[in-house]
Amino acid sequence: MAICRFAGISLGKKRDRNRPLGVVIGFSPWKTFIRDWLPGYDIRRESNKLTRRDFWLNTAPVLLSARPNVEVFAWGYKEPPFVTRFCRRHKITINRVEDGFIRSVQLGAAKAPPLSICIDRQGLYFDATRPSDLEDLLNSFDFDARPDLVERGRRGIEALLGSKLSKYNTGAFASAESLYGPKRGRKRILVLGQVEGDMSIIKGCAANLTNNDLVRIARKENPDAHIIYKPHPEVLHGARKDPPQSDPREVMDVAQVLLQDISLADAFETIDHVYTITSLSGFEALIRGIPVTCLGAPFYSGWGLTDDRQLTGRRKRKLTIEKLFAGAYILYPRYYHPTRREMIEYEEALALLAEMREASVGKGRSVANVPA
Repeated sequence: MAICRFAGISLGKKRDRNRPLGVVIGFSPWKTFIRDWLPGYDIRRESNKLTRRDFWLNTAPVLLSARPNVEVFAWGYKEPPFVTRFCRRHKITINRVEDGFIRSVQLGAAKAPPLSICIDRQGLYFDATRPSDLEDLLNSFDFDARPDLVERGRRGIEALLGSKLSKYNTGAFASAESLYGPKRGRKRILVLGQVEGDMSIIKGCAANLTNNDLVRIARKENPDAHIIYKPHPEVLHGARKDPPQSDPREVMDVAQVLLQDISLADAFETIDHVYTITSLSGFEALIRGIPVTCLGAPFYSGWGLTDDRQLTGRRKRKLTIEKLFAGAYILYPRYYHPTRREMIEYEEALALLAEMREASVGKGRSVANVPA
């Protein structure tokens, strides 16, 4: 009995052998939503603090007995190394799960469930060190044979821009003039901050760069420009402190720093160029027609649309922004309606997120208090 208390399923629950077994590893306790996204699987959830002992006593025998009708679902790369080695040795697929590109009104750190997730059987979309399902899709999908899909991509971009929605939607609304002042001819460059230590930087950028390094690079390359630095909202809200983040105040001598969480759509207004390491927000600049310099290799770099400082030889062709959007936002992620409890398409997810944002505004999310 002492052993059984470590098991990922209760003693009273019988395994549904008519469905493949999905073993969920590395998910924070609050991420119970994963069961909804995998309706075709009998789910066994392991502790996010899975020890080697518990794994060998309880999880490994289940994985072996369920082969070949079993897969592992890991949040990002958070499975312990002994799980990775075991699955590789026994040819058990590890599916990697991550938030999708339109997520929620609140931040992930606030434990808001996502409207979209990505499930990848190879790597993850932000991992430039290895292939991913998204990269393979963008390399090989015959977009020319699907003009309807490319048109959906065009309309999808138009709808996203019209909604002023983003991956996260916590920022207050503000006009460009109230943020930046009158333009008066100077080139405006927006530097997009990220969470330092995030896997998207670790896996997506070969150089060891901080946000402040990025700001200084933008200033060095554009000495006469108006440089504006937008820190990541999770940094501004104090939600990410481990590892310690570089202090935005240290670059106030070379850039205007937005110390309020401003809507990304509003922050892009009147911007001429964007600098990023690997931020998804760089793609949101691209769909607005803003040139983007990438110091790392995010999923949208390497297709002929960005100024790339880190090359990825696996990306073999040029794509239009509509094709890239169709692959990344329509074909690759999954979308889920939390109240109807069913899978939906990108267009409906965007409309639902717009409704959530409107409800959020009604509860007090409003115009930024920008100093005159």
